[in-house]
Amino acid sequence: MNLINKIYKKNEEIINYIIIGILTTLISLLTYYICVKTFLNPNKAIELQIANIISWITGVSFAYITNRKYVFKSKNEQISKEITTFITSRILTLLIDMFLMYILVTSLNINDKISKLTVQIIIIILNYIFSKLYVFKNKK
Repeated sequence: MNLINKIYKKNEEIINYIIIGILTTLISLLTYYICVKTFLNPNKAIELQIANIISWITGVSFAYITNRKYVFKSKNEQISKEITTFITSRILTLLIDMFLMYILVTSLNINDKISKLTVQIIIIILNYIFSKLYVFKNKK
């Protein structure tokens, strides 16, 4: 058990980010799937993007709270600036997400669910980089 604790302590931030990233992805995907199963048609480009945006808003809300508290343990008292930077970085990755979904689903006719999962992996990596370098850089 000591070895596991040692490994965890050494890599706590990245391990917590992976866990939170998985949970954020699950929340985002679940939201997306609910949208396209109940009231939006992913075969219509605009409805595909609406489902994407709704899932993004849900995921970003969850991600900010959990990243601030559990991953980067931010003590930044300028919360409005931190939230603004976080949202701005996530808007950038949303645009990348939307572009990739458009290319994969609309242009290449790849299944929207497989495309969404693939794109999410890319987005998780980009979100970590932006959060680490720009959003929570002054975490203490």
